[in-house]
Amino acid sequence: MSRFDGYFLRQLLILFGFFTLVLVGVFWITRSVSLFDRVISGGQSAMVFLEFTALTLPTLIRTVMPMAVFAAAVYATNRLSRESELTVMLATGSSPWRLARAVLLFGVITGVMMAIISVFLRPASVEQLEIRQAEVAGDVTAQLLNEGEFLHPAEGVTVYIGSIDLDGTLHEVFVSDRRDPKNAVSYSSVTAYLVNNDAGIHLVMVDGVALRLNKEGKVLSSTLFQDASYDISELTNTNPMARRSLEAIPTADLIRNRDEVSATEGFSQGKLIEELHQRFSWIAICIAVALAGYSTLMLGSFSRFGLWPQILGAFTILVLLEGVRGFVSPVVIDDPELWFLLYLPAIIGVLISGLFLLVAGRPLMRKRQRAPQIMPTPA
Repeated sequence: MSRFDGYFLRQLLILFGFFTLVLVGVFWITRSVSLFDRVISGGQSAMVFLEFTALTLPTLIRTVMPMAVFAAAVYATNRLSRESELTVMLATGSSPWRLARAVLLFGVITGVMMAIISVFLRPASVEQLEIRQAEVAGDVTAQLLNEGEFLHPAEGVTVYIGSIDLDGTLHEVFVSDRRDPKNAVSYSSVTAYLVNNDAGIHLVMVDGVALRLNKEGKVLSSTLFQDASYDISELTNTNPMARRSLEAIPTADLIRNRDEVSATEGFSQGKLIEELHQRFSWIAICIAVALAGYSTLMLGSFSRFGLWPQILGAFTILVLLEGVRGFVSPVVIDDPELWFLLYLPAIIGVLISGLFLLVAGRPLMRKRQRAPQIMPTPA
């Protein structure tokens, strides 16, 4: 690798890190607002929010990485062209193909990063996130500890707590259990306590009244009590998840145990094959967008105002490749034998890049100049 290749590669990697950080930050802020509201309103702590955010980062990074690779290639090429560095290299005899070595190596490096994230980290993070979401959803204690809200921890169950003291005492408690439509019951008490023991989780209410409605006999009965225990253990979701999502299945299972996963978890072969090759196609797309961004800008000539028409063309190619990727996914799901179509966007990007470099590497066609006519000297 020449000194210029190393210099060009460093510029690409620095810009790639910058654009990745910016894009991840923007997308993270957009998604974290709704996530924060959902987690905190569910009675969970800020640590749970941070944990959920960390588990969503691999998915978020995989989404923005191709855009960051493309932006780095376009920005670095445009800056080197504007500062005449590419012009000097071309004038000394280096061809656009020769200068593309650093871009190709940059694409390979980012492709390796994408392989680690897409093939290994993202499935593991999605699986852990789903496990934690199931645990949080089953944490009835946290769901109930919300003041002044009517909560629905289960279908047909409504809970209201007026206020909560620092020692855990609950005030102005109301519980409505309508899971048995023929025999609905409601509890109202001045104070209550949550008790967690070997028998399960109980809501112990003190100084209250129980109203029971018998719809068949159309009878409403009321019972005053000094203390009553209401078992909320049944509201806790302690069962493991029935099935994982498609994104949470490890890549090794998609390769070796695809038939078993399809039989036990109900996914079609088309969805499993599409998910498997989609993970690897993200690797190839990093190389394709890096070359596409560089080669498109090499079509332009030196200009101190930048290569804005070429930048617009490169962005159009990026949108085209993304559109092709969205088009081929349903096709592969319907017919798994066409899995190779998932690599079509990367192939198209590489072919377009090769064509543009071929055009950029041609010698300039100069107009032939006619020899000046010599006027005869008068005798």
